[in-house]
Amino acid sequence: MNTKLTLTIEQTIIEKAKKYANGKGRSLSDIVENYLKAITKEDYNESIVLTPIVQSLKGTFKAPGEIDYKKELAKRLTEKYL
Repeated sequence: MNTKLTLTIEQTIIEKAKKYANGKGRSLSDIVENYLKAITKEDYNESIVLTPIVQSLKGTFKAPGEIDYKKELAKRLTEKYL
């Protein structure tokens, strides 16, 4: 059963995402749905194995308090993929 979902996203991101989806011959809803399926897959987190070096570095970085992590992440991903 499909259910309608309302999201609040910057207009420029929506426009770029629609162009991307159109270029791939898919709907934006389909792309979002498949992304959500991928990140909510039950064994998603269990399949990640950290190497000893990565494990030793885990938690050593402390971001400055004034950085909006989600905003920065969205900005970088937009620059990379759109």
